[in-house]
Amino acid sequence: MSDQEYSGGFQDLIVWKEARFFRETISAICKTLPKEEQFRLVDQLRRASRSITANIAEGYGRYHYQ
Repeated sequence: MSDQEYSGGFQDLIVWKEARFFRETISAICKTLPKEEQFRLVDQLRRASRSITANIAEGYGRYHYQ
């Protein structure tokens, strides 16, 4: 099967699936942190974990021609 016949998206990439699992894990950890960390550490962790999947999706779209 050539790349042109493959109809899957970035959601099928193993690295994207692992990054999504990582994001969910970070979210669960953030819920256990003290309230005083809610606006500093928790916000930064959540934004960083979201950017992983966003960067993978952006990179996939940039270099994958449909």
